[in-house]
Amino acid sequence: MRADRLVAALLLMQARGRLTAAELATELEVSVATARRDLEALSAAGIPVYPQAGRGGGWSLIGGARTDLSGLSSNEAQALFLLLGPAAAVVPEAKSAMRKLVRALPGTFRADAMAAADAVVVDSAGWGERLRERPEMAKTLENVIVRRRKVKLTYVNRGGDSSQRLIDPWGLVDKDDVWYLVAGTPKGQRTFRVDRIADMTVTDIEADRPADFELAQAWDQVVDHVEHARSLVSATVLVDRKHVHVLRDHFGRHCTMEGEVDDGRARVRVAAPVPMMIAQTLAGWGNGVEVVEPESVQAELARIGSELIERYGASPRGKEPSETVRN
Repeated sequence: MRADRLVAALLLMQARGRLTAAELATELEVSVATARRDLEALSAAGIPVYPQAGRGGGWSLIGGARTDLSGLSSNEAQALFLLLGPAAAVVPEAKSAMRKLVRALPGTFRADAMAAADAVVVDSAGWGERLRERPEMAKTLENVIVRRRKVKLTYVNRGGDSSQRLIDPWGLVDKDDVWYLVAGTPKGQRTFRVDRIADMTVTDIEADRPADFELAQAWDQVVDHVEHARSLVSATVLVDRKHVHVLRDHFGRHCTMEGEVDDGRARVRVAAPVPMMIAQTLAGWGNGVEVVEPESVQAELARIGSELIERYGASPRGKEPSETVRN
């Protein structure tokens, strides 16, 4: 897009001081004629750029002038980077655009803008739970993270017990519509589910944040820890090749294709925290899957099968099925 090229040309002149049409053409991967037209368009639009002919000449900003592109306010810059930050993790063009915008912003805005860009990570791979609506608390926390203020939380754990916490909010993660807050505490880094925050009070105390903290890297460590706990037991199963994708839907990232066998089935490795959880997931497949190993999962399947037979296996002798439900 031409608008992208014009912005890039302007930023390159800011960074280098002087730029020839040939150098710009190389940077933007366009023809020299196109680069020259872009430079002339900047000048015609009122941007203070001018050409200097002769040896060592080129295009430059008059008097070393600089621009903040559109006169963004601090709040506008923060809002823009809140949107760009998550996209930059998965879209190379967004990361490139963010770098350009950072250089273009006034120096007083850059710190807040970068804090906003690092305030949210989007992780689309689910852990089996979904909250369809984004919590209002997440919106409030975004602002607190950018402002760098400590907050007092009333947090309810999985068992229903509540506690008071004074924390340093570092970043938010949207994982398949379930939001998590990564924060600093007196006991080190902790992760809180946003939907379990019963109450929150923003203080006037500046939050502490490690200079080398990177939200994406911190979240990767959280995921590694959780996924390890969720894959302590693995099993090898055989399933029809055309049903492997269904098995993947059940086990997510804990389902790995290991190969194929001659009878048209695939050898798949699945994992879960305990043998019972693997067996419970596979029991509904009936003879559609075969567990090769381990014996612990086979034993759990046998136990589930025995319980089902005991409850549903046969009608009382001498009675029709319909008679078994009469009072």
